[in-house]
Amino acid sequence: MRSMSAAIVVFIATCASAQAQTPAPTAGAKSKQATAAARPALQTPSDTANAMGQSERMSIQADLAWVGQYNGAITGDVSERMVEAIKEYQKASGGRPTGVLNPKERMVLAETGRRRRENAGWKIVTDAASGVQLGIPTKLVPQQTSDANGTKWSSPTGTIQVLLTRRKEANPTTAKLADREKKEPAGRAVDYTVVKPDFFVLSGLQGLKKFYVRGTFKGDEVRILTILYDQATENTVEPVVIAMSSAFNPFPVKAAPPPRKTVEYGTGVVVSEDGAIVADRQVTDECLAITVPPFGNADRIAEDKEHDLALLRVYGAHGLKPLSLTSDTADKASIELIGISDPQNQSGGRAASTIKAAVTPAGSGGDLALSPTPAAGFSGAAARDDGGKFAGLALLKPAVATGAASAQSVLVSAAAVREFLKANGVSAYQGANDAASAVVRVICVRK
Repeated sequence: MRSMSAAIVVFIATCASAQAQTPAPTAGAKSKQATAAARPALQTPSDTANAMGQSERMSIQADLAWVGQYNGAITGDVSERMVEAIKEYQKASGGRPTGVLNPKERMVLAETGRRRRENAGWKIVTDAASGVQLGIPTKLVPQQTSDANGTKWSSPTGTIQVLLTRRKEANPTTAKLADREKKEPAGRAVDYTVVKPDFFVLSGLQGLKKFYVRGTFKGDEVRILTILYDQATENTVEPVVIAMSSAFNPFPVKAAPPPRKTVEYGTGVVVSEDGAIVADRQVTDECLAITVPPFGNADRIAEDKEHDLALLRVYGAHGLKPLSLTSDTADKASIELIGISDPQNQSGGRAASTIKAAVTPAGSGGDLALSPTPAAGFSGAAARDDGGKFAGLALLKPAVATGAASAQSVLVSAAAVREFLKANGVSAYQGANDAASAVVRVICVRK
């Protein structure tokens, strides 16, 4: 793994370059230059990354960090560091280092990152005493104690320790805080220091242990995160340190909900011949009208807030082709999503399209995370497994910048969908396996 000195703060230096003087081009050279200028520029790995959503870039950075290839801040910002990490991962996996992950590489990376997080017991928690939000590897540090000064998590033998310190201090600055942490406790050998106006980072050796410290303040309130670990655990702990640094939110502010779109597009799945359609609850919230072209207006007749499902019904429609929901296969590493993109993504069209996605656990609720995040309009898309059987419903979630801890798209299981429909009187799951004929566009019109 790379040096911890590059683990958290990414500096982007800009400098002017002098333009070399060259002789005036000949007529032949001018012709070649004109031809070259007419050719479209090749897309770079950074161009490809910039075309992705920020949540997907954050997810890639987080997965690369967990496999030990990325040691920068998990922000979703495109950088040469991110591109080089992808190339290193590709080389380590025996692939060609293009800097752009192909679908198979992305799925394997997502699954490897998921296993690493699961093995560490990674969770985003809120410290009850201070309100600090942070990521904790609960399986590595299962023991927790708290007092008025903060909280400590540690391994049974003390080889790994996480300390969250809170205190009040008159007129703090990051420079003063960093200077104090360098001296306390005595015997710290600091080999890396970054001091910014709003935070500081230190790392080095403390006795026989390696340490990492990140601290900040707000008013007279000081918050310090310290991670100590035996050098023998370095390969295990350092990827976790990177994730913890990016997830550390010392003074969380409740984010305002994203603004509602005046017109929002989603996907629905026809589940009965008499007009029942299952869709995304959030896409169909607060609608003045819900339209399902070409079948007309729809009423929302039920919702499931736990899984964000909605049941719609169109009346008097003919030619509906319900999807069979009777069988699914569990624990698939990858699936196909069949949905209808936002019209802006397909030049005003409404054709169903199919994309591949990797599947990883997304918490204790039974839902699964999907990667890459599907395009706008795909929320409510049908998912099928390798055998073509119904595997669940894909839902897009608002982006949350928590060190890529929150899934930006999830798969609600087929069992949860069936349970919701059964509870609302829809139990005729005998349809066809043709998902492309069963998905419809759902249009919500708001004020």
